[in-house]
Amino acid sequence: MECRYYQRLDNGDVECLLCPHNCRIANGKTGRCRNRQNLDGVLISKVYGKPCALAIDPIEKKPLYHFHPGTTCLSIACTGCNFRCLNCQNHDISQATCDDVDHYNLTPEQAVSLCLKHHCPGIAYTYTEPLTYIEYVTDCARLAHEKGLWNILVTAGYVCQEPLADLLPYLDAANIDLKSFSDDIYQRVSGGHLQPVLDTILAMCDAGVWVELTNLVIPTVNDDMDMIHRMCHWLNEKGLADTPLHFSRFFSHYKMQDIPPTPVMTLKAAKQVAEEEGIRHVYLGNV
Repeated sequence: MECRYYQRLDNGDVECLLCPHNCRIANGKTGRCRNRQNLDGVLISKVYGKPCALAIDPIEKKPLYHFHPGTTCLSIACTGCNFRCLNCQNHDISQATCDDVDHYNLTPEQAVSLCLKHHCPGIAYTYTEPLTYIEYVTDCARLAHEKGLWNILVTAGYVCQEPLADLLPYLDAANIDLKSFSDDIYQRVSGGHLQPVLDTILAMCDAGVWVELTNLVIPTVNDDMDMIHRMCHWLNEKGLADTPLHFSRFFSHYKMQDIPPTPVMTLKAAKQVAEEEGIRHVYLGNV
């Protein structure tokens, strides 16, 4: 499947225009996400129609607490991610290629049929970074809408505005992982930048997508209450005081094995800070 967001360069390389990494990809190589490969000057999606995970989940698992609570969704994931989070819980599939992991063959039409067969009212694109296989997500989402199904995106939000704008008409809800309110932490822990994520949050809200936010609180990394104050102040200032905010407890994963679990008191302190800044719906997760 040819990708939709790239440009050819003079020497046979291509530049991917999907996310702010703007990977320059030589022939035969893949970009940072491992999903998008240059084949003789054509950028192709290696994972289109090849999900590595399928499950039926409660919608609260995404987590979405204010979008049709008590319902289920068909969760779909392909391998790949454009971040390199040191604490990734799903690194076995997010930091892998479709060649490394068993996968299904599932066209968008089959994905929608599977959702209907199991009486799920919506599809969630989740577990890894669905924006790195945006062509597959968009095609599934368009067909899902035609059948009256919801589309839910669980994402870190690291994407350029043009491809995001093409997907937004088909999205109903999203949980965006706001990893911190520090560009330095984004660079050190995830290998990205903060501002594009903030731009994604605002674009989704402006488009009428139901948005909830998750902030995983990691001891000694992003548990500074002054920074959490700044984050919540920004949300309130941008008119997002009613946007549900989930503070989630960290447990040792992947390359952060030496950091202990987040004390519950730290999460309670973060909740108090958020409420002091005017955030109206604050939840604690993984407790």
